[in-house]
Amino acid sequence: MKTIAFLAFTALSSFAAEHRPNIFIFLADDLGYADIGVNGCEDIPTPNIDSIAKNGVRFTDGYATHCVCSPSRAG
Repeated sequence: MKTIAFLAFTALSSFAAEHRPNIFIFLADDLGYADIGVNGCEDIPTPNIDSIAKNGVRFTDGYATHCVCSPSRAG
């Protein structure tokens, strides 16, 4: 049974590799709204993130499950 599941997964993953979208997810702990250049930060340069925001899709709203770290990570 494990062999069949492995072969199915291998076949599906090789098919999916040809049709993968270009998606990046940035997960940053304790990153504030104005901590990157595109949002107004002037003291810490973030040219690569600014370039992605300028040339790609930019999501402007983000939500957390709690105002402090531990419950938010659990959520």
